[in-house]
Amino acid sequence: MDMSNLHKLFNAQTQEIEISGIRQFDEAVAPIEGMIRLTLGQPDFPTPQHIKDAGIEAINNNFSFYTGMAGDIRLREALAHFVKVKYNIDYDPETEILSTVGATEALAAALFGILNPGDKVLIPSPFFSLYEPLVILGKGEPVFIDTSENGFILSPEMIQTAMDTHGDKVKAIVLNYPTNPTGVTWNREEVIAIADTLRKYPNVFAISDEIYSELVYEGTHVSLGEYLHDQTIVINGLSKSHAMTGWRLGFTLAPKEITDQIKKVHQNLVTSASSITQYAGIEALKNGMDDAVPMRLEYQKRRDFIFDTMSQLGFQIAKPNGAFYIFAKIPDGYIQDSFKFCYDLAEKAKIGFVPGVAFGKAGEGYVRLSYASSMEEIKEAMERLVLYMKEQATNH
Repeated sequence: MDMSNLHKLFNAQTQEIEISGIRQFDEAVAPIEGMIRLTLGQPDFPTPQHIKDAGIEAINNNFSFYTGMAGDIRLREALAHFVKVKYNIDYDPETEILSTVGATEALAAALFGILNPGDKVLIPSPFFSLYEPLVILGKGEPVFIDTSENGFILSPEMIQTAMDTHGDKVKAIVLNYPTNPTGVTWNREEVIAIADTLRKYPNVFAISDEIYSELVYEGTHVSLGEYLHDQTIVINGLSKSHAMTGWRLGFTLAPKEITDQIKKVHQNLVTSASSITQYAGIEALKNGMDDAVPMRLEYQKRRDFIFDTMSQLGFQIAKPNGAFYIFAKIPDGYIQDSFKFCYDLAEKAKIGFVPGVAFGKAGEGYVRLSYASSMEEIKEAMERLVLYMKEQATNH
């Protein structure tokens, strides 16, 4: 059978997208011997023992059958209670909460559920690398809003300008805070201002990715769902809050009319989330309300150490108040192409950072590093970085 032409016959959207730049770069530098990889956003903490025990119990009790499409009602009830206590948002567990295979599937199901061909989706940039390809796969058109001149904070004026430019073609805006890659987040006044702006456009969906909501260092997270309930699809999950990345459990929270449509997509993509994971998730949400606190305290120490070290080296950094990333501007006098800088750093110093351009054009000239690694590794990486910067400065 001649398969020589099959590569030309794929879905046009599939051919347009690329594998995540984060993953591509991580895999490229992984084989380098002695490499310290501060690349992936994955907690280095183990899942809390009481959650692991619940998963083991589920397996031993043969909790191995499909749950309902939306997920075990006990899980959805536990989540409804969790977000009410934590973020003062109200969602009916019966009709307004959907359990998904991680926040990634939640995002995909939400976008595929709302997009028609040619719909425009506003994405503040720099942005998490999944947003653009998911919009393209949904036959939408990404429209990027550059936030780099405003300390990476999206302002109501930026949204207004984008709406004035693109008008009725805008179907949604994808929001993410605390933000990957910058760690920047919004206070209550900023959330209210964005909600007030979007309320003027009742036909625009706000997809609010709040996966890092439990990792806010000063103050507390404020959900857009509190102030823009009718238009908002809140995305969340347990990967970051409970160190459960591999368990794959996420959620959408949205009004019933929206959830009903997302549920159709979800059912046809995955049927339902893992029953074992859901059982563990019940334990996480009911008895692990503050599981993120010790992790958050440790992340904060790491953040401060890296921020101080890199600032002294001349990197400009908007100090992150959430998540576990540093997004740093490469100092003048060094390689400004972020891919070339990171490859050079990997080869000469054996440190893995992610090129800023992997997060959109607004990220060019920056690097992202994750401090979801041990303090021991971070200290060694910073020592290597100090030497590298000195050597490169001398060479220049």
